[in-house]
Amino acid sequence: MQLKIVSRSGKELLPGGIDLPDATADVENLVSLIMVLSKEKKIKGIKAYLIPERQRLTIPGAAGAKPTVLVRGKTLAELGVKSGAAITLKDLGLQVQYRTVFFWEYFGPLVIFPLFLICREQVYGKAFVPQLAQQWATYYWCFHYFKRIAETFLVHSFSHATMPVFNLFRNCSYYWGFAAAVSYFVNHPDFTSPDELRVRVAFACAMLCQLANLKTHITLANLRKPGDKGYKIPRGFGFNWITCANYTFEIYGWFFFNVATQSLMGILFMMAGGLQMMQWAAQKHKRLRTQFDGQGGREKYPRRWKVLPFIF
Repeated sequence: MQLKIVSRSGKELLPGGIDLPDATADVENLVSLIMVLSKEKKIKGIKAYLIPERQRLTIPGAAGAKPTVLVRGKTLAELGVKSGAAITLKDLGLQVQYRTVFFWEYFGPLVIFPLFLICREQVYGKAFVPQLAQQWATYYWCFHYFKRIAETFLVHSFSHATMPVFNLFRNCSYYWGFAAAVSYFVNHPDFTSPDELRVRVAFACAMLCQLANLKTHITLANLRKPGDKGYKIPRGFGFNWITCANYTFEIYGWFFFNVATQSLMGILFMMAGGLQMMQWAAQKHKRLRTQFDGQGGREKYPRRWKVLPFIF
């Protein structure tokens, strides 16, 4: 199989093209060969293409359609690549492991939020006895981010190994900034707490949402077994009615956090995260409905809410 390797501008990166043994070659074979040729200095952009995670390989889509990404784990024949095709090779730039990004974006809030309560005399210039809502808000916040870190290493699996290094700084700015802003006002000496019954009931509901969120993550982790390819329809524990039940319990958890703390910054944090999760849920819902369209023997995706029942 003879293939052309071109840049995004259409410039040929490897004079004479590239040869693969037969049509059964897969994307991994192609990536490995590009690495070898880069090492031998036959492809421009040597340093970039020596690292598989920096390579993004695509072929032109149909008229007006987006380019088709050559997904690892599939053969070139499955992806519709034929001899003589032009493969576009793009350098994705410096990459960082998903788990590294997730650890640091969650570790920051885990440390930052309680500092405002622990060091309240230094932060606010006066000593005071924390109220129940302030204490429980700190416990809840720390539990949430400790849970997220634990899930990152023990529960979640990632379809992509890396992401652009810029995401590390962007994500940390978001999480760390909101952690400081929410904590500053929730743990302020002039904070006005709701009555204790409301605080206790709201945080109890919030903790139930956290446990339900953990359950949904375990459900998703068990959905795809080793060797499985493609998507499956999630089922059980909320997924029978909601496409992204994990986001549902996440949003509800922050809703009850705000019921207990009545914090404006907490509400803004919930809304920012909720809007992003709703966007991701809409994309996943559309993808599942497209893949499971009931045609050609395929299962039809059942009617479900995307995230919030009766709302979205």
